[in-house]
Amino acid sequence: MKMRSVTPMRIAKIGYIVMSILFCAAGILFIALPEISTEIIGVCIGIAMISFGIVKLIGYFSKDLFRLAFQFDLEFGILMMVLGGIVLFNPKNLMVFICVALGISILLDGLFKIRIAMDSRQFGIKSWWLILLLAIGTGVIGIFLIFDSATGSKIMSVLLGLTLLAEGILNLYTVISTVLIVKNQAPDVLEIETFEVDGKER
Repeated sequence: MKMRSVTPMRIAKIGYIVMSILFCAAGILFIALPEISTEIIGVCIGIAMISFGIVKLIGYFSKDLFRLAFQFDLEFGILMMVLGGIVLFNPKNLMVFICVALGISILLDGLFKIRIAMDSRQFGIKSWWLILLLAIGTGVIGIFLIFDSATGSKIMSVLLGLTLLAEGILNLYTVISTVLIVKNQAPDVLEIETFEVDGKER
């Protein structure tokens, strides 16, 4: 029986880790430099959302062993790519939209991660509770970003930075703790070879 290639899983896991670290770095940058221009913020957020959306789609179709971290990433990956495209093509005049769009995306991701935490508990993953706490915290910060999007630009930049940092930490821990790559993973559908016995196909 031919084993499934683990290359897509590795790409998805590494992509998740890289994007999570970039989210954390961008969050720290926005917190440290709240006076950064809204156009730069918009471009960075747009590119990050599109890139992460692509990584999420790769993760969904990679079909890792536990199917936990990537199970909601088809719809969520498409959503992030669409919102990221809108932000990227008009970053200067869409600061409020950027915050609302990112806040909604991160709130949804937090809710999905709560479900992943519950599923992780059933799988026997001991750190499920930490995923749960991170998901709740990230979702709450996402809510603040949505409703405080009309505040001053510096405050908004700091809040945006906190949101990105929380999202980066949440995704980084989730993918490290729940994505298991097994080299000899069997395919979902077993290929059954047919043969003939006494002229009849078996």
